[in-house]
Amino acid sequence: MSGLRTWWAGRSPAAGTAVMATGIVSTGLHLIGAEALSLAALALAGVSWALLSVGFVQRLLLERGRWAAEARSPGAPTAAAATAVLASRLATLSRHLPAEALLALATVLWAVLLPIVVRHWQSRMPGAVFLCCVATQGLVLSAAALAAAERTAWLAHTALVLFWLGLVLYALALPRFDVRQMLEGPGDHWIAGGALAISALAGAGLLAAGDTSGLYLWNEDDRGTLLTTTVLLLALSLAAYVVLLAAEAVRPRLRYDQHRWATVFPLGMTAAATLSVATAAGVPWLRVPGHVLVWVAVAAWLWVAAGTVTAAVRTARAGSVEIRSRAPR
Repeated sequence: MSGLRTWWAGRSPAAGTAVMATGIVSTGLHLIGAEALSLAALALAGVSWALLSVGFVQRLLLERGRWAAEARSPGAPTAAAATAVLASRLATLSRHLPAEALLALATVLWAVLLPIVVRHWQSRMPGAVFLCCVATQGLVLSAAALAAAERTAWLAHTALVLFWLGLVLYALALPRFDVRQMLEGPGDHWIAGGALAISALAGAGLLAAGDTSGLYLWNEDDRGTLLTTTVLLLALSLAAYVVLLAAEAVRPRLRYDQHRWATVFPLGMTAAATLSVATAAGVPWLRVPGHVLVWVAVAAWLWVAAGTVTAAVRTARAGSVEIRSRAPR
């Protein structure tokens, strides 16, 4: 157990991408009707989120120096993003009260962490620089889902403002992204495409809120602009998917790295966005590639999950051996 605690204590903020990846895979499975698998993935995401939350609070209260250092890192917004992704999935299950609580928590985390992270942006940053956009659009996802379910116009309008803010944050992050990461990155370079995908999914959620809530949220011009932007974002995310996949083929990186959870997340997010935009834009043929992309994301999730378990066991064993070697004889 001491070795396992050592492995867990070494988790960085990037570990939150495991929750994000698992949560969005749950959403993708839900969209194709694989409800049992979707709920199983949601349960895993919930347990992982709870464990990571304990570590977050522990560092905040007992290791303030470490917490402050991690809050300045580009991976810090995963706390808000992971919480928002869980909230959006719970909203689709009509679990409104926990979804609202998680959305409120995600909003607080976003408001605290976003200014800290942006102030410490530099040049030639890894793909985690786009997490500011991801966290913002995560709020849009959950807010739009709750607005549709509870027929709350102000929540939908607030989500629309955050949607455009998320795109601004992407535009600001893009020049700071080190494009060499596409050939050299350990996995989080995929967030460059994942941020576009979650933006497309957020746009689809806003369109669905206007179409299904019974509220007059968007006039014809506003809806047309939102629809055009959403479709464009999906096209860009699919193009990024192809480019990033080609980069992986040119420079294979097959060894496990915890940053690979940040690869699974965009894979699942692109699948969910494709399926959701297919419905929102009335393009049913997009559901076929959407189905395929969901199973690609599931396969990637299984590969990275196996690597995580193997790494945890290896580290735990090494830690136990070291502890025994230090014990007095």
